[in-house]
Amino acid sequence: MASFDHQVDFLQRHSVFASRWLQARPDWAPWLAEHQGQPVNLAAIKTLLEPAQRIAAEPELDEMKLMTELRLARQKLMLYLGLRDLSGQAPLAEVTEALSVFAEQTVAIALEAIRTDLKVRFGIPWSSEANCEVPLMVVGMGKLGGYELNLSSDIDLIFLYEYEGDTQGGERSLSNHEWFTRMGKRLIKIISEHDANGFVFRVDMRLRPNGDSGPLVCSLDMLEVYLTVQGREWERYAWIKGRLIYPLAGSANHGRCEKALDQLIRPFVYRRHLDYGVIAAIRDLHTQIQREAEKRSANRHGRSHDIKLGRGGIREIEFLAQMFQLMRGGTDPRLRIRPTLQVLQLLAQQNLLPENEVHDLIEAYIFLRRLEHRIQLWEDQQTHYFPEETESRARLAEAMAGQSESQLSMFLEELTRHQDRVARLFEKAFVLDDKTRLDTESVTSDWQPNGERYPEACQRWQTWLESSKQRSLPEKSRHIFNNLICKAAEQLEQDAISPALADQTLLRFFDLLEAIARRSAYLSILAEYPSALHNILALLQASQWGASYLSRHPHLLDYLLATRSESELVNHPEAYWKGIKADLDMRLDDALADGDGAAEHAMDILRVTHHTETFITLLADLGIGIAKPLSVEAVSDRLSALADLILQASFERIWPGVAKKFDLDLTLPSFAVIAYGKLGGKELGYASDLDLVFLYDEKEAGADGVHFPAQEVFSLLAKRMINWLTTHTAAGTLFEIDTRLRPNGSAGFLVTSLDSFRKYQFREGDNAAWVWEHQALTRARFAAGNLQVAPQFDAIRSDVLSQVRDVTALRSEILSMRRKVHAGHPNPSTQFDLKHDAGGMVDIEFIVQFLILAYAHQHPALIGNLGNIALLGIASNAGLIPNESAVAVADAYRLLREQQHRLRLDGAEKTRVDLSLHPDLLQARTAVSALWGSIFQDTSNE
Repeated sequence: MASFDHQVDFLQRHSVFASRWLQARPDWAPWLAEHQGQPVNLAAIKTLLEPAQRIAAEPELDEMKLMTELRLARQKLMLYLGLRDLSGQAPLAEVTEALSVFAEQTVAIALEAIRTDLKVRFGIPWSSEANCEVPLMVVGMGKLGGYELNLSSDIDLIFLYEYEGDTQGGERSLSNHEWFTRMGKRLIKIISEHDANGFVFRVDMRLRPNGDSGPLVCSLDMLEVYLTVQGREWERYAWIKGRLIYPLAGSANHGRCEKALDQLIRPFVYRRHLDYGVIAAIRDLHTQIQREAEKRSANRHGRSHDIKLGRGGIREIEFLAQMFQLMRGGTDPRLRIRPTLQVLQLLAQQNLLPENEVHDLIEAYIFLRRLEHRIQLWEDQQTHYFPEETESRARLAEAMAGQSESQLSMFLEELTRHQDRVARLFEKAFVLDDKTRLDTESVTSDWQPNGERYPEACQRWQTWLESSKQRSLPEKSRHIFNNLICKAAEQLEQDAISPALADQTLLRFFDLLEAIARRSAYLSILAEYPSALHNILALLQASQWGASYLSRHPHLLDYLLATRSESELVNHPEAYWKGIKADLDMRLDDALADGDGAAEHAMDILRVTHHTETFITLLADLGIGIAKPLSVEAVSDRLSALADLILQASFERIWPGVAKKFDLDLTLPSFAVIAYGKLGGKELGYASDLDLVFLYDEKEAGADGVHFPAQEVFSLLAKRMINWLTTHTAAGTLFEIDTRLRPNGSAGFLVTSLDSFRKYQFREGDNAAWVWEHQALTRARFAAGNLQVAPQFDAIRSDVLSQVRDVTALRSEILSMRRKVHAGHPNPSTQFDLKHDAGGMVDIEFIVQFLILAYAHQHPALIGNLGNIALLGIASNAGLIPNESAVAVADAYRLLREQQHRLRLDGAEKTRVDLSLHPDLLQARTAVSALWGSIFQDTSNE
């Protein structure tokens, strides 16, 4: 590292401002020598401000002395930061955060002094409504809000207050509004007025409601009305950075004021859905800023030399980051952060931008911000213009290189490289090529789909053109709709699919567009990214169910904009679901902190999460966005894991409300959600019901000497869970819940203690009912709740399934039950019902259940809830069935499930096939029937 003298010399060569102050205050050089190796943190800043703090604390305010000390502290800080920055000791974050913290502390010192001074004459602002003093709220906007101030920044401020009222305790009274107006004016004077010692910060108040024409200070009520009635898109962008800087964080009033402000600003800035309309809004704002920059620079520099507003400049990086924040911050609270670099890093972590692109943006941002500091440090001017003079450029190249050897040509090449990368990524994100976007130019009035290839779609087109719905749409939406139909028809013309399938696909696309036609945000997605049409048509072509699902939940269009890797899900499912759970927990906690309507918002988040993950599974299932489509087993595993996650998240959020109602500990209770049926066997389908049983540990419910009515408490918990899971909200539905498999069915209690459940399972009585209960238990498992209950349930299940049974009687009972099930699902057609007909999936399930109940006491491996295919293998290894039969029936089960799955995806109500067209299914049925006959000595289904 260079010597201190060399560092000071380097600073003076690259800053007229620093040279001037070091000559005026030679006593500062020893101080710099002592401190230059120490980071500029809060403690260092408070030390710098100690003289100003002492003056502010005096009973009578000497405003001129306060202004002098604040200015001297600022100039000293500038030298301190400039020295560390130019010598390479301070990273960018240290410089920007130190300046931002200094601004906060300066504002606080000045306001406390002003408050003390005004209090003598006018008392303090008071709210009779809240019965407390009303503080001035100062919001830092722009770079101050994001902890990103540069070396010669303005500070953008907004002055607010909570309650109207009048001051109390002074010689005469003022309205709260007048008090705060006086306070604000004096603050601006103390901070921004120039004197012999310069200024502290230039203050810009133009971001307040109505700008320069609006009042200097406004109440929260006034701000809310303004944003609701007049708030514009650019103000949403501006408020992303808005941060309460006074009262200071940690003070008595900060938390309350911050919450009040957040509840007002957040719904204005962040929508509860993906907001693709913001792309066009920011693109228009960017164009407007560029035009204004061109006007300002016309007589002095080309806009290309503006490193902030010019092509590939700082503003384009900020816009790009904030586009994602505005678009997705309503659904993902993590994106509601302020510093640009943190946002960019999060975009990479969330795979919203490729890691290499984020790396390029971060490098460019740091480079341009460091260059900005060196431009501004020269004469302490708020400028972003890169000079044209070779001498000035050479000086900046040297300042950027620091102690390294500098070459102007290399520096200019690096600057150009960064700006080109930023410009390219900005253009890509904002789809700046008009040719790739759907604009307001519509298809010609006489266009229609090819009648020979699209006979039904052609009729639909004519009906659409004549409909009142078409005429009632805004012109731009109508043109986008028509263009999309035209492009879809053209693309399907080129695809090697049958005319019938092409016609059907275009009809499904009509359904989708009609479902979203009145929701401009969703049309905006397709208008901005028409290249995504390929993925959309692939989905519509492959799955009627998927087409309907997308029409019901159009926010899922986001996942069709580009193919994305599912490798994390496929290769690391535990880590994937852990991440989804953490994300869901964060969003639910954020929603439940809102107060009014929090529960419904949380329910919406559960539904959107379920819809999203279901849809991602569907895309992987169909091979859209993944190299190899998921198997039907993998699809069921995913859907089952998703259901478990939703159940667990619901339980964890609902319990606190129940606990408070009964004045109980908020610690999660000994309660379990037991899954039966398809969820229990991890064979859940896209639209499956959930068969659930609710259990609790009565002993734990009375632990620690705290006794409570467990049946009443847990019944309320279960009822609220069912309500959360089944209620139709604005976001749609989650599940249908069936609780009839609980002890004593619909006549029994909704919740059961573990002891009662054990007794019920070992009861004596109707043998047929007993066998059916135990058949169901073979597919039961702990799905959600307190993990401490899981081993207790597993022990009961194991004891029940491993009982010694009369195999002959068991065989008879299962045969009888199979006949009842078959009679309940008659098939009058000549086609084969994959599930219910003899030789179908139910037969395989009954075979496995018989093997478990008959032989688990001899072969404990059969007790594991491992799925029918694995259990057939275990039975074969135990010598209970021939190996060739186990393999053939396992293959049959996989094939039957796959075929059923595909039929369901294509919208089939009944999963039946003509076996003459499917020799593989005929062979599978034969294998199942053969094993059935050998086990049950029953030939009725051969």
